[in-house]
Amino acid sequence: MAGSVWQAHRHEPPRTIALEHSPPETSPTTDRTRRNQMPGLQAMTTNRTPGGRLAGKAAFITGAASGIGRESALLFAAEGARVVAVDVDFDGSQQVVDEITGAGGEAIALAADVAVEAEVAAAIAATEEAFGRLDVLFNNAGIMHPDDGDAQATEEAVWDLTMSINLKGVWFGCRHGIPALRRSGGGSVINTASFVALVGAATPQLAYTASKGGVLAMTRELAVVHAREGIRVNALCPGPLRTELLMSFLDTEEKRQRRLVHVPMGRFGEAGEIAQAALWLASDESSYVTGTDLSVDGGLTAAYVTPE
Repeated sequence: MAGSVWQAHRHEPPRTIALEHSPPETSPTTDRTRRNQMPGLQAMTTNRTPGGRLAGKAAFITGAASGIGRESALLFAAEGARVVAVDVDFDGSQQVVDEITGAGGEAIALAADVAVEAEVAAAIAATEEAFGRLDVLFNNAGIMHPDDGDAQATEEAVWDLTMSINLKGVWFGCRHGIPALRRSGGGSVINTASFVALVGAATPQLAYTASKGGVLAMTRELAVVHAREGIRVNALCPGPLRTELLMSFLDTEEKRQRRLVHVPMGRFGEAGEIAQAALWLASDESSYVTGTDLSVDGGLTAAYVTPE
């Protein structure tokens, strides 16, 4: 159904707001047995990317109209996935779909607010109706509110809005997406967290930081709960990126340099670099990876003193 438009509920845009060891002796027979017991390994060794690293998979991506979501949608499609681009900005997600279908890929656009459970449920159902399955669930949508500050400065409304999108939205995605993955025989869940879930900052955005810490905790628990169902659950922890979301928050050179001084690589990351990490987590190449937080942060969380 390339190029089809599915619209859940149309509404206003968001408030912009290893010990090394020797391998055991093997034989062709034991190798085949082991591959049959591990579908991901079998896919890696016998289905080496005719059609791309995500060939045959259906991928559901929230926040797909811009930033990480947009770059991931385009990359996943280029690697053979059928993509469901979900965003409150329907026109933006449709533009992504138009790029994908214009390049010969398959994709549909959906309008949904991840903070509204009924809309998430409808979007997952539309995905299964369109493509007959779900293999990759990328809970990526999020906000960074300009009025988010410390414990005293952050208003309750800002806290609640941030939690409803950044944390509850991931929960709703998992609540309705994991059963769809189960119906497809398993798959990969990727949740976008942040480096701020791992380290503290003296430039506070408390609601955002707390929401992303919650995403990490949720990811770890769901990974354990669903590990024997063939469902992997991992979190991405991007460092500071040159995206519209962050650049609108870091609106002065002083604010930008306040962040960059802590990044050993000395630059902001790009959304496409995070998309490459998401691609690996979505693919069968990461078949033995679950419950992890994958930091893609230019070395920020490894640093004590950065180069001059």
